[in-house]
Amino acid sequence: MKSANSFSPEQLAIMDAIIARYPRSRSAIMPLLHYVQSISGYVTPEGIEAISAKLNIETAEVTAVSTFYTQYKSEPVGEYHVGVCINTLCAVMGGDAIYEAAKEHAGIGKDEVTSDGKVSLERIECNAACDYAPVVMVNWEFYDNQTPQSVRDLIDGARNGNPPAPTRGPKSLRTWKENSEVLAGLSDGLAGEGVQAGDPSLLGLKIARGNS
Repeated sequence: MKSANSFSPEQLAIMDAIIARYPRSRSAIMPLLHYVQSISGYVTPEGIEAISAKLNIETAEVTAVSTFYTQYKSEPVGEYHVGVCINTLCAVMGGDAIYEAAKEHAGIGKDEVTSDGKVSLERIECNAACDYAPVVMVNWEFYDNQTPQSVRDLIDGARNGNPPAPTRGPKSLRTWKENSEVLAGLSDGLAGEGVQAGDPSLLGLKIARGNS
């Protein structure tokens, strides 16, 4: 069994509550990884050991999951992690230009963090929001129909601690750690805020209903 001494009793109790949601405890690996990330900003070796101990599995099993999914980071990222979609449709609509603008304006490259720790940058293959291309995500919140200038403004706002609100979802942008906690399944009370599905996403459904 691995030591979980790096975490407070309250944090360990939250881990237990997450595990208790699942008929098979091993199914809690992914939300536990998000929870560990919400504490440290990334998946630490101590976090992997704590999850291993809680689930009574090998650390290699936890590491296999944490290194498979790109949402889990093995190094610290910025308080606001900017992911620019450069997949086919977003690229055609300007995603590559947006990424270059973000890189130049922030002064960082792929998977790098600004010196103040505020912003990090990632190239993302798909944000699953082609109807709003080109799309940027910050801490996994949507910024739709972006331009090189809008992403510069987004980076400036993030570095000043006052980023613009996402175009869908909550009315204000929460930090990387705060949103990691939400991905672990801990409610922030903001699920009902903002636009959930806009007109472009619902157009097909509207047409289908009209033809039925």
